[in-house]
Amino acid sequence: MLLDINAYVGHWPFKQLQFNSCEKLLQRMNRFGVDVSVITNLHGIFYKNTQSANEELHDEVISESRFRDRFVPFAVINPIYAGWKDDLETCVRMGMKGVRLYPKYHDYELSDPLCIELVKHLRDLGLPVALTLRMVDSRQRSWMDIEKEWELKDIVPIVREVPDAKYIILNIANSSRLSEEDERLIKQSSILFDTSGRELSDLGGMLSRFGKHAFAFGTHSPILDYLTGLLRIEALRSDEADEETKKMLRSENAKSFLGL
Repeated sequence: MLLDINAYVGHWPFKQLQFNSCEKLLQRMNRFGVDVSVITNLHGIFYKNTQSANEELHDEVISESRFRDRFVPFAVINPIYAGWKDDLETCVRMGMKGVRLYPKYHDYELSDPLCIELVKHLRDLGLPVALTLRMVDSRQRSWMDIEKEWELKDIVPIVREVPDAKYIILNIANSSRLSEEDERLIKQSSILFDTSGRELSDLGGMLSRFGKHAFAFGTHSPILDYLTGLLRIEALRSDEADEETKKMLRSENAKSFLGL
């Protein structure tokens, strides 16, 4: 089984995307043997009211019965938007299985009290919060792009504030260096990394560093190519990962983390 924990539908303002609808993504999944994808609507990053994007995603997923068993929807919530609590409540009723946050795009810090309140609320609901370290390559710039991408150390403040929440860290494209204290915190927390980011090129080393339970297949599709995240798993040498570990990375870690 293959379970992709990092995929999107929708459009990016400055980049033409393909396979960015449920219909087209499902074709991609069927071609490459992916059984289930966790998906989010890219429009939630750019709409002033993120809930409009969540409702678009929900309507698309329920529009055909074949979508419902293949897609796991995650909402986009902006905690500095006044109605976020009502939005989250609605998303839970709609069957969203987690929340993705975009502080760089919605202009707040992870240390913002409202962000901390949201993450605590998600913890109490048993829902994971997903943070993406890079959306698009900043070298291909538009003047409206964010100025600085995240490194792994940049997500530490929210983990320190709410250490008992569940975190999914996606597209680690930049440095994964941490202080000894911060690395100890990350290792002790409930965190799942996906395999899409370029820093995961040495996946064997990352497994040795953080443990085989801490990683899961992810594509960052349709922004990144569809195969690299899986090739990193399949290319692991026998001294880096046995077949049982590869099975965990392909789907079992994600299933357990998401309660699927």
